[in-house]
Amino acid sequence: MKTKLGSSENQKEDHNTSLSLLDLPELTLECILDRLSPAGLCAMAGVCSSFRDRCTSDHLWGKHMEQKWGKVIGDSAYREWQWHIASKMKPRNLMDRSNQKSFIGSVSKICPFLCRFSFKPRAENCGNQLKKSDLPVDSIMARYLALETGEFWFPAQVYNRENGHAGFMLSCYDAKLSYDSKTDTFQARYSPHGRRTTEENISWDRLRAPPVDTCSYDLHISDSLVDLKPGDHIEIQWRKTKEFPYGWWYGVVGHMESCDGNENHCRCQYTDTVMLEFKQYPASSRWQKTAINRKDHREVGNEADGFYGGIRKLYKEEEISMWKRLWPNQVLE
Repeated sequence: MKTKLGSSENQKEDHNTSLSLLDLPELTLECILDRLSPAGLCAMAGVCSSFRDRCTSDHLWGKHMEQKWGKVIGDSAYREWQWHIASKMKPRNLMDRSNQKSFIGSVSKICPFLCRFSFKPRAENCGNQLKKSDLPVDSIMARYLALETGEFWFPAQVYNRENGHAGFMLSCYDAKLSYDSKTDTFQARYSPHGRRTTEENISWDRLRAPPVDTCSYDLHISDSLVDLKPGDHIEIQWRKTKEFPYGWWYGVVGHMESCDGNENHCRCQYTDTVMLEFKQYPASSRWQKTAINRKDHREVGNEADGFYGGIRKLYKEEEISMWKRLWPNQVLE
């Protein structure tokens, strides 16, 4: 009877014992955390030290980074981030006392209730507890928060800059960008050469990560000149003067004036000269056509017509379709 009674009491105690998420199998817990939004991960990170370590891991935040920022964050933005965090290496991480307020403020912008219910009640112990987690400044979570809150100005390219100003139609220029989560738009700072220009309310569909790793003041080394033939879609560097940065301008490869365009007789692909056409301009415009040397192409042009630089042949339909969507409603003068 004592044995049975003791067994019954143990069962009762076990029945009343509460379970937590941490008691779940590892795979099940990972599946749950993997389905949380960035705000959800931030909230869970404030529950306890164990969840803080799990919910700040690169493994979980890498997916969110790719889903939201993958199309606009390229190699140049990553290098800029490395420089950005280098300036924060004293102290070395976001959880040091001098950076603690900044980190919590960033988190609160995408998860306001986190600070109210998780951090503030433990304010006296917050510094010591957070130091244990040591979230590195170069973690993916830190990068995501810096982008989301607009703290990090990252390099990318903007189509049809300055709200589609006629002088920039069908072009794409380098800029430094900052995100505004309230409006889901961006602010841009363009090159300081010439007149300093900023632009606000830029939508996601006007941005892209730089397709090539070439500075906007350097000539891009073209690797597709030999393959260019009539009908190919291209982007070419162009700048007004040699003091200005290059922008990328959309065009197509056309036929030589001596060619009638008949595919059966066309030999344009085998000539040393390549004719480029920019059909957004009328035939009377000096910017409607330009010719380059296929074998020895360098920057060509003058102060009146501008300077043409390196060429990219467009292979992806996604890139070509983007330019077509940006096509102006009328021919530019």
